Amino acid sequence: MKVTVIGAGFGALTAVRRLRRERPQAEITLVAPEPTFQYYPSLIWVPAGLRGRDDILHDIRPLLDRLNVRFHAGRVTGVVEDGRRVITDNGEIENDGLVIASGGRFLKKLPGIEHAITLCEGIDAAERIRDRLAEMEGGTIAIGFGGNPKEPAAVRGGPMFELLFGVDRLLRQQGRRDRFKLVFFNPSPRPGNRLGEKAVDRLLDRMAKYDIEAHIGAKPKQFEANRVVTEKGEFAADLILFMPGMTGPAWLENAPFPTSPGGMIEADEHARVKGFERVYVVGDSGSYPAPDWAPKQAHMADLQAGAAAKNLVAEIDGQPAEQTFKWELVCVMDMLDRATLVFRNDKRQFVSPPCRLLHWAKRLFEWWYLRDLRR
Repeated sequence: MKVTVIGAGFGALTAVRRLRRERPQAEITLVAPEPTFQYYPSLIWVPAGLRGRDDILHDIRPLLDRLNVRFHAGRVTGVVEDGRRVITDNGEIENDGLVIASGGRFLKKLPGIEHAITLCEGIDAAERIRDRLAEMEGGTIAIGFGGNPKEPAAVRGGPMFELLFGVDRLLRQQGRRDRFKLVFFNPSPRPGNRLGEKAVDRLLDRMAKYDIEAHIGAKPKQFEANRVVTEKGEFAADLILFMPGMTGPAWLENAPFPTSPGGMIEADEHARVKGFERVYVVGDSGSYPAPDWAPKQAHMADLQAGAAAKNLVAEIDGQPAEQTFKWELVCVMDMLDRATLVFRNDKRQFVSPPCRLLHWAKRLFEWWYLRDLRR
C-alpha cells in the first residue's frame, strides 16, 4: 500500500499520523517544497516580539523519521492518471491512495495589492509587520480582510481581528497609541459573521471602545502606497495589512479533479474528491458540503484529515468509506495579554468575555500541539 500526502501543514501532518496508526506497514510519502511546518496561529504574536522565527518554523524530518514516512522535496506541478501519479519539479510519485493537503493560495488580483502585507503568508510577512511597526513614529494603520465572492468559506478573518486588537494593545503598552490611527476595513457591513451575530456585535463594540475606526460595507477597489480606495471612498494609510480571500492551488490547472466556482477541489462529506477513487482532500484546498458559517481553520483541517485517513484505508481494503467529520468553529481570539473564546457548531454559539486565562490557554495549546516536533 503506497500513499502520497501533498503538503506540510496541519492537515498533512495529521493525515500521516493517522495513516501510520491505521496502517503500520504502509509506504507513506509526504511531498512538499521544504520539510518545514509553520505554526500559523502564533504569527499574530510576532509583531509584538512574543514569538520569533524559531517558534514558528519547525523541521518535520525528525517526526517523519519516527513515523517511517519518506519525504519528497518538490513542488507539485500536476496530478495525472486519476490521482495515481503526482508530478513534481523533482520527479514523479506513484500511489495507491492520495491525500491532498497542500492548502490554498491568496487571491492577488486587487490593483496595488503589492502595497499590502498579508500576515498568513508566513513568518517573513509577520517579521515585515514587526519591523514596520517598530520604525513608525505615528500615522494610520489600515487592517482588513476580503473574501472569494465565488467561495464564501474561503475567508480567513480571525487572524486579522487578532492582529487589529493586538496592534492596538501593543501600541498602548508602548505608550504611543495616541500617535496612531487604526482603521479596520471590510466589504461586509457585518464583518466576521461566520463567528456568529453575538461575536460580530462584540467586535464592533470593541472597535468603538478602543477608538478604532470601522470602514465597513464597502469593497476595496485598490491600494496605493499610502492609500486605501474603496467603493464608498478612500482614506490615507501609512501601513496596509490585508488578508485576501483564497482559492485553490495553482497545480489544479494540471489535474483532473472537479473544482468549485471559487477554484477549490470539490469533495463530499467524507473528504473524498468527487468522482475519484482513493483521492481525498483536506483543509484549505477543498470545497465541502457545509453550513454557511463553515470556517477555514487548522482545527477543521485536522478533523478532515482524520476522516480522510480512515476512509482511504477502508477504501483500499474494499470496505465502506463512511467516516464523516463534524463542523465546528473554535477560535481563541488573542489580544496579546488576554483572549476571547468563540465557539460555534450546528447546535450552539458561544462568545466569552476577554480574560487572561484564555491567552495562556492559547499558549499552552501551542506547546501541546508542537510537542512532538520539538523532540
